[in-house]
Amino acid sequence: MPEQETIERAHEDAREGKSPSTQAGEFVREEMEHVREGKHGARSPQQAIAIGLSKARRAGVKLPPPRKGKASEKTREQAERDLRKGSDAGARKPSRRRSRATSAALKREGHKAASHLVLSRHAESSARRRGSADRQRAAEKAVRTKGREGRKRAARKAASTRRARQ
Repeated sequence: MPEQETIERAHEDAREGKSPSTQAGEFVREEMEHVREGKHGARSPQQAIAIGLSKARRAGVKLPPPRKGKASEKTREQAERDLRKGSDAGARKPSRRRSRATSAALKREGHKAASHLVLSRHAESSARRRGSADRQRAAEKAVRTKGREGRKRAARKAASTRRARQ
């Protein structure tokens, strides 16, 4: 069950007219925090993200399931199921046994999946899968929305990253 604070932040995003993926990002952030603080683990950053997205859909965020070919059929079906669960008013109580089994399995996993290094690698590989035009658009938006200090900080970070890669 997501924390009340997370649900409120997602609702605030919705009121501000932000996209469903931004609203769902609050749940993903919460999940990463859980992994970091040792509440449970995750096998990979993708698993932690998937748990967060599932919680978001079940909490009522209208995040559409991935399109055909973007994810496996099983994943799409699960996402659709989560969406239905989120829109049902008379939700059934989750099975205690299954819930405990899931928690126990996640507790056996490691906590490296939410480390800064692993997450930055995941972000890089995800960005690489997007086209160059898409990355260009994201960069242009960052320039518009970051402000002077943010741009300065980003430039310093990019410079240190380039130095580290040499």
